[in-house]
Amino acid sequence: MPIEIRELNIRVSVNQSPAEQDSKPSGVGGGSGGGGDKDEIIAECVEQILEILKNKNER
Repeated sequence: MPIEIRELNIRVSVNQSPAEQDSKPSGVGGGSGGGGDKDEIIAECVEQILEILKNKNER
């Protein structure tokens, strides 16, 4: 009997080191600082999504 998932909740928590928190104003995202980390996270997310789609198409 197949199982149908009707809802999927994903919760993510990102922690910064104290030095990074002091250098950025609270509540402000983006900017030139930390752009490399953001690109790495996006690339990893894209890889995982493509892998999920590939597995889905193989079924």
